[in-house]
Amino acid sequence: MELGDVTVRGEGRAQAVADGPAPVRPVPFSEFILKVHSRCNLACDYCYMYELADRSARTDPPLMSPDIFDRTCRRMAEHVHAHELAVTRIVLHGGEPLLAGAPTLARMADRLRGALAPAQARITVQTNGTLLDERALSVLADAGVLIGVSLDGERVANDRHRRYASGRGSFDAVDGALRLLAGRAEAYAGILCVVDLDADPRRTYEALLAYRPPMVDFLLPHANWDAPPPRGGRDASAYGSWLAEAFDGWYDAPVRLTRVRIFEELINLLLGGSSRTESMGLSPVAAVVVNTDGGYEQVDTLRSSYPGAVDTDLTVFDHTFDDVLRHPAVAIRQAGLSALAPGCRACPVHRVCGGGNYPHRYRDGSFHNPSVYCHDLRLLIEHVAGRLRTDLAGLPRRGR
Repeated sequence: MELGDVTVRGEGRAQAVADGPAPVRPVPFSEFILKVHSRCNLACDYCYMYELADRSARTDPPLMSPDIFDRTCRRMAEHVHAHELAVTRIVLHGGEPLLAGAPTLARMADRLRGALAPAQARITVQTNGTLLDERALSVLADAGVLIGVSLDGERVANDRHRRYASGRGSFDAVDGALRLLAGRAEAYAGILCVVDLDADPRRTYEALLAYRPPMVDFLLPHANWDAPPPRGGRDASAYGSWLAEAFDGWYDAPVRLTRVRIFEELINLLLGGSSRTESMGLSPVAAVVVNTDGGYEQVDTLRSSYPGAVDTDLTVFDHTFDDVLRHPAVAIRQAGLSALAPGCRACPVHRVCGGGNYPHRYRDGSFHNPSVYCHDLRLLIEHVAGRLRTDLAGLPRRGR
């Protein structure tokens, strides 16, 4: 690894898979996203489920039926046991999953753990927080379910996009939920925050810190070349500059108050590690979605690209998760380096950015393009690499 050139030589199985053509042996799924409720009580204007290219979720069955959920549990058990996975991550998702009721989600978690044993199942509910009251929190925490909440920082920034259909902001309800959650650390997964260029990055980060989250993840708005991200007249690396300033606020703190996933991933990759998220690096995608109707889908953020992008035409009734692994669209997302556009492969930071988040590459019917956030990612990666290079150069040399 040479931080001076921002090049990385990773090691390990995931990196070896990424460096070659499509893997001969697919990497099994280890993250399962279950769409347990397809409706939502918010109307966020950037929502990839309801407001962007593919809005078919509006007509999906509202609730995953007991029969479909039971069949999904059995299919997951087949996959986990056949591939001898020791740990799996399961996200109970939506829509808004709490519309199904906290007791229902707790029962689902119990059923999943029983089906997947002896594998460890790390179960998270990803919620907008508006329905997370003291009773719901207690039910989920007692069931050993982790809770992740979405909040875009301060009131003004959050309520700019995260509103009810009436136009009323969601901040007050989410603020109350996060204050409750901060008192139940054992159930606290963290906060997701979509980057808003109109919000100050350091103030946004500090606003999130007030809720004592164990993890923060900054997300770029889902966009692509056919539907570019809002930049408000700013330059092509404005999102990178925003994230670089947030990084400095996190990195310069005398005491590490929380983890920030995107920043930890960048440091890990720059220091030669393998990626642990699909939005960075070259590790093969290992996440799959089961919709409320029992259909297997690719990662749901693909709905931001075009109608039907997530579809596989496979279901839990007639197909296994191994069948999904053999689907051509999934196979190419496990191909690593060979799936990148030629311009990406020639870029000095391609092993770190990995071409960017797959949905962000879409243009004119193809994903074989650089990310629409290419300049942003390049700026951020080089900024983080520069900070690391300076600090490493200042360390005392010991032996070789």
